Amino acid sequence: MLAVLLLSLRVTPVFALAPPFTLTRTPTLFRVVFGMGLSATLVSAYPATREVADLVLSGLVAAAARELVLGAMVVLTFQMMFAALYVAGRTLDIQAGFGLSLLIDPTTQTQAPLAGTLFAYAAGAVFFAMDGHIELLRLLGASLEAIPLGSAATLPSLGRMAAFISAVFATAMGVAGGAILCLFLADLAIALLSRTTPQLNVLVLGFQVKTLLLFLVLPGAFGMAGALFVRLSRITLEALPGLL
Repeated sequence: MLAVLLLSLRVTPVFALAPPFTLTRTPTLFRVVFGMGLSATLVSAYPATREVADLVLSGLVAAAARELVLGAMVVLTFQMMFAALYVAGRTLDIQAGFGLSLLIDPTTQTQAPLAGTLFAYAAGAVFFAMDGHIELLRLLGASLEAIPLGSAATLPSLGRMAAFISAVFATAMGVAGGAILCLFLADLAIALLSRTTPQLNVLVLGFQVKTLLLFLVLPGAFGMAGALFVRLSRITLEALPGLL
């Protein structure tokens, strides 16, 4: 039971706080109980984890803190992946004139950008479709062999973390890159039109044209960015062993 409780501090935050699991309509209590049940399954699958070396209270508190740090690192990795998609979507919203409009996500009960929410749910669907959750379970199981319960894990180097952040943000901007380019060309066309016919209200015209253009190019952007969504999930899963 002690091994299960310690391991749950590593596993449960992933399912309770990290997207794409937080994007599903499941209660937080269920995700917490699911994480504890998964911890019990991993402990039974890896008998070596059942032995906790230090049973002193101070040693257990230190072991619990180390397990929480490991779980927080996994959560942070997935949060960075989806934060990159939200930033790309927010950039697209501002360019299209939706800078002041935000959605209330009914699942997370938070405000989110319009295009960023669509990108995040698309990335979550691709993550589950490519069996990313199964790969994550394999990584959690392998982490028990690489980092036993209660052992100190080394913090990732800044260079490795910076490389991961730059990779996910570059890939996320590639997801919205086609739509951003189309809106930029529309801005150029409206700017040229304002020079030739200054009597037009280009501000109102620009909002209408770019809104219609955004709804036209977004389906094409999703269709062409399928490989980028897969790559984004793959980058995150491959970076996890080096960041733990």
